[in-house]
Order: sequence, then C-alpha cells, then structure tokens
Amino acid sequence: MIPPSRRADAAKAFAPGNISGLFKIVANDDPAKMHSLGWGFTVSDGVTATLSVSNNQSTVIRFNGEQINFPTVADALATLSDTPLDVDIRASLPLSSGFGLSGASTYAALIATNELLGTDKTRDELALIAHIAEVKNLTGLGDVCAQHIGGCLVKRFPGDPLTATKIDIEPMPIYWRYFSPISTREVLKDQKRHQQINQSADAALKAISKMLDEKKQIDFETLADIALSFATNSEFLTHPEVKRCVADARNAGGYASMIMLGNAVFSTVPFEGSTTTMLSETQAHAIPT
Repeated sequence: MIPPSRRADAAKAFAPGNISGLFKIVANDDPAKMHSLGWGFTVSDGVTATLSVSNNQSTVIRFNGEQINFPTVADALATLSDTPLDVDIRASLPLSSGFGLSGASTYAALIATNELLGTDKTRDELALIAHIAEVKNLTGLGDVCAQHIGGCLVKRFPGDPLTATKIDIEPMPIYWRYFSPISTREVLKDQKRHQQINQSADAALKAISKMLDEKKQIDFETLADIALSFATNSEFLTHPEVKRCVADARNAGGYASMIMLGNAVFSTVPFEGSTTTMLSETQAHAIPT
C-alpha cells in the first residue's frame, strides 16, 4: 500500500478516443511486444477518469455512472498498487465500438492513479502497462500507442508498441456513426482471420510507406481511401448500414471508411445520423484537480 502521506484526495486524467482505419497484427508470446501496425488518428472526444482511494476492500469501477466489470482497467491498476480505488470513468463516445475506449480508460486511470498515489511512473511506463493489460485481456493492440502520442499516426515497424510516425494533418471535423460492436476478443482469438487481415494490411501499409519513403505529402483523403480498401479486402466491411453510410458520404463528395473494430463509420463530411468530433493531437494527460 502507498503511505497516506503520499496520496492526494483525488486525481483526474484524460485520454483521447482513437479511430483506427487499418491494422496488422504483430503476434508475440510476450504481451509487451505483441502489438499492431496500421494507420489511425486520435479525436477530441475521449475518456476522463477520476480516482480516489476507496473505503471498500476492493477497487470499484464505474463507466458513465454504472458499475461494471472492466478487467483491463482492473488488471492495470493492480500492477501499480494494491490500494483499493474508486474509479469513475466518463466518456462521450460509446464503449466497444472501435474508439479505443478500453485503452483510453486504462491509460487515463493509470495516469490518475500515478498522480493520486505518487507511484512515480513515467508516461512511457504507464502506457506500456496499459498496453500489456489490453493485450492480456484481448481488448486491443494499438490504441494506447496512439493515445500516448496523439494525432494522425502510422505504425510501420514491429518491435516497439509505443512507436509511430506522425503525419502532419491539421485538426479537422470528423463525422461518425456507430451501429453495433465487433468483438475485438473474438477477432484476436481467430487465427484463421489473422492471415487475411495481415495480407490486406500489408498492401495498405506498403502504399503508405511508399509515400513516406519518397517524402510525398500525404493527405487525409488518401489515407481514408487506403483504409476503405483495407476494410473491403479484409472483409470487415459487411454491415449493410455501414456500407450504405460510407457510400452516402462518398457520393456527397467526402471520404469515408469503417472504424476498426466496430460496425461504425468515419467521414470527412456529414451523413445521415452522424455525430461530429475533431481530429486532435491531444495526448493522454493528467488534469489538475
């Protein structure tokens, strides 16, 4: 337990949502080295975690006011301390819908705990703890990296789960709509799907890498087109409403694709039923209380 003299009364942190347009699974028996390659971007909406020391004998986690079982968050917090905590997570984005909220919730909770209990971990150390918890609980492979760095990112090289290349894209409106979840756990458990996913991702990453290596200017529209090819070739793009919204956005002159992993759409233009957020470079961070 952390001595009471080193505790704050409460601590708060924010982590952005992450929209992934394409991903490749980098398998490894070591959860610290298993991760994903791909392209995605963080958004202005995300998760705020407020933590305090609990009067209960065990940690209690609430998401938007409802007590839930959240093993990824619980496992990560147990890595820092055995102090029972009250964890209040608030999010304006839906859980289990492709916005990386499992990673955001875990990383934000760790940052707040670090402030609350004075555990003196660096941001890199906290991000790696969050990443490992995601891998172990089959809730994600690459969101924490994006939330750690912030912005529009391409991950091209295996080995370090917290390394990415930032692409200079100005903050811009992003329109999205969510229909239903896709189980990240089931996808990550399905070895047969891995080959199809990775073959599709290799083609997409090759196209992006060629532009980066040739130092060509890369715009968001080009990346969205590459993501749509991945969504189609990997056979993730099957939900009829997702397909319709992507087509509607593109027919309206925008660029759109599917959010990985969720039956959800992101677009550069509004479409029927869409909600607005912003592409943002904000990193996960502590919030003064």
